[in-house]
Amino acid sequence: MEEQKEDQLDYESEKVEILRLAQSKKNINSLNMDLERDMQRIDEANQDLLVKIHEKEDEIQRLENEITQTRDLAEDEEWEENNATMERERALQEVEEETARLERKNESLVHSIAELERKLTRKSQKATKCEQDNLKGTPEESKVKLQQLEASCADQEKKLAKAIEDYAFVAQLCEDQALCIKKYQETLKKIQEELETRFLEREVSKVMCMNSTSKEYNSQNNKSRESLEWKQEGTVTEVVIYTSLEPRLTFIRNFVLLRYTVFIIIERRSRLFLKSKYRQLTILEVLQMSEYLLDCMTVVLTVLNRLFWSQAYVLHSARQTPEITEVHLSRTKLGMFPNVSHRLIPVAH
Repeated sequence: MEEQKEDQLDYESEKVEILRLAQSKKNINSLNMDLERDMQRIDEANQDLLVKIHEKEDEIQRLENEITQTRDLAEDEEWEENNATMERERALQEVEEETARLERKNESLVHSIAELERKLTRKSQKATKCEQDNLKGTPEESKVKLQQLEASCADQEKKLAKAIEDYAFVAQLCEDQALCIKKYQETLKKIQEELETRFLEREVSKVMCMNSTSKEYNSQNNKSRESLEWKQEGTVTEVVIYTSLEPRLTFIRNFVLLRYTVFIIIERRSRLFLKSKYRQLTILEVLQMSEYLLDCMTVVLTVLNRLFWSQAYVLHSARQTPEITEVHLSRTKLGMFPNVSHRLIPVAH
């Protein structure tokens, strides 16, 4: 019996607990429903706020666009005003320049009109004097004077035509001479380049050979220094000098000097010819200038020819002579060379 009572009590307690749990479940469900309704109201409020925010943003953007448009319009108006003012200033400056130019032209016209009036008055005075002279003279004398004037006019026309022909001929001759000078400069430049290249090739080959033979020359010089001495007899002294490079050095020196001389002459004559085109020369001056140019060209060519053949002969004779030559110098001449000591002076090939 006691067990049944305990079971019944447990059953009742469980039933009460179940009812309590069911009631709590209902309460929780109602609370959830309330929360859902509250969340829905909050979402609706949020949606309304988002719509208002979008509207505000659109309004702000519209206002910004209006501000930028007004600013651009103001800048455009200012730019147009600046351009208009600049154009007005430019037009005003052009008008001022045009007025100044017209004033200068007006002054020159007034001056020329005054000169023409003076010339007309002089001519009218001369004409009146000539008419008076003609009226005073007889008709036979006037006919003779007219024939003389016609003959003198014909002679002057012939002389003028001849002078024009001579001037044209001389101008053509000067142009031909200028062309010849230009071609001569080109050929001279080519010859100079060829000579320089050949000379450099020879010198390079000699320098290459000099390295191989320097030891032999040094040994020979040391031996000769021990054996040779100065021989002084009165005012004569024998000096042993290597003179193999002297012809080449003189050739180079003379060639460079002649080169600069030729270019200076040609440049000055060509400048004179170019300047003569811009001023009116007489026929005698043009003929003298052309003759002088021809003389200069012939002199330069003859000097070049003589220099070339003389240096070729010197080089040929230097190759045939021995490498060591004795040069006799007096004591007075030795005084001109203080750097020369009383010993052998080797000069490399």
